[in-house]
Amino acid sequence: MKLIKTALISVYNKDGLLPILEMLKKLNVKIISTGGTFNYIQSKGFEAVQVEDITDYPSIFGGRVKTLHPKIFGGILSRKENKTDQSEREEYGIETIDLVIIDLYPFSETVQKGATEEDIIEKIDIGGISLIRAAAKNFQDVLVVPSKDQYAFILDILEKKNGHSDLNDRKLLAIQAFNVSSSYDQNIFDYFSNDTNESLKRSFGNASKLRYGENPHQTALFYGDLEDSFFQHHGKQLSYNNLLDIDSAMRLIYDFDEHTFAIFKHLNPCGLASCDNLLDAWKNALAGDPVSAFGGVIVTKGIISKDIAVEMNKIFFEVVIASGYEADAMEILKSKKNRIILQLVSCDFPKEEIKTALFGLLTQERDEHVEQKEDLNMVTHTKPNDKQLNDLLFANRIVKHLKSNALAIVKNNQLIGAGMGQPSRIDGLNQAIEKAKRFNFDLNGSVLASDAFFPFADSVQTAHENGITAVIQPGGSIRDQESIDYCNEHGLSMVFTGIRHFKH
Repeated sequence: MKLIKTALISVYNKDGLLPILEMLKKLNVKIISTGGTFNYIQSKGFEAVQVEDITDYPSIFGGRVKTLHPKIFGGILSRKENKTDQSEREEYGIETIDLVIIDLYPFSETVQKGATEEDIIEKIDIGGISLIRAAAKNFQDVLVVPSKDQYAFILDILEKKNGHSDLNDRKLLAIQAFNVSSSYDQNIFDYFSNDTNESLKRSFGNASKLRYGENPHQTALFYGDLEDSFFQHHGKQLSYNNLLDIDSAMRLIYDFDEHTFAIFKHLNPCGLASCDNLLDAWKNALAGDPVSAFGGVIVTKGIISKDIAVEMNKIFFEVVIASGYEADAMEILKSKKNRIILQLVSCDFPKEEIKTALFGLLTQERDEHVEQKEDLNMVTHTKPNDKQLNDLLFANRIVKHLKSNALAIVKNNQLIGAGMGQPSRIDGLNQAIEKAKRFNFDLNGSVLASDAFFPFADSVQTAHENGITAVIQPGGSIRDQESIDYCNEHGLSMVFTGIRHFKH
């Protein structure tokens, strides 16, 4: 614990400062202050020492230079227990500062008000930002309050710890300080920079220009290094839409083994199958929807052989992604000049996902959860057999990668029908059933996965009437029992996962 003996206060926004001053007085803490803050403190009846009296140097240039002095920064940055620092403090008459309270000039607010550039530049805080960084750097000894948003926090520390701070307090506020500092600098940079993408460059690396965006009239860039994910052997330059489909395809294949093939179209898997033989997996994946496969993105974690390449080459597709290619297979696939051939390097995606929304960003953890047999809750009298359980888990991995409302019908490790992006769950189910029938699949003995619970029994009834015998869903509806009762009355098995996989 460190006792706070001396505090430096220099704030723009003084709202909420009065209780802190009262507590500092009660604790006999010496206050050093500047300009308007010093005047405010004295007007409220508290004692304070002006920075000029510490530095023996006047405030100059209209107050733009006040605190930038070795006696102030030495008092903040010197290490209290270091003997060399102690000696230099004595030599130069430097007093240690234990607490620094700052609230910066309102730069962003001034910009938003449409002020003149002269006024905006005057609101670029120099001394305050320097004090914040210095105090945060020396968090081992100094407690920093970087904005009015932390006034309540420092008051709580002063009250509960009787004028002391511990290392966790100081480090936590130092983190807040660097956050304030970086955001403040970013706002200034954004004002002066005409390149709105510059911050993305700093975060993700230089940008690669894409052929166009979602449509030819839209320009597009990619920030990052594509070679971290795959190596391009052949084909035309990747487009914005290519990259979105490739991203979706790689995220899905991450959840399956090397005996799986998937075909993607517009961010959704339209064909997917797993077999002991990779050639059969390709044939079954294609059979799931040979129409939508046209112009799609194909992905597997397996090695593509000559036999597979011969079959694949019978249809038009834009992109193929695989862990490897036999030499003869590569030559066959290269027969189409513009076909994009990629080799997987890594499916280890970042843990955090980022999307733009309104005037900001949304972030969330990536959905990495993959249900296992032991995660399932058997909620019906009829329990799924081993074959059904295998298909249920397989279908559940697929539905995680379909746009909500999402439903997947699976039989023998083959996706035979999918519904996605519909406004109601029953619409999605009808879409999946219609699609399976259109491609002549026998739904008898198939299973159904849903990305969310069934609010009514109509979905399980429709599934049952079309030959589906087992259902997997998260559960959690207040009307779960209706679906359970229907399954019990008609001999269906249903399992709950307890995990929802919405994908918007």
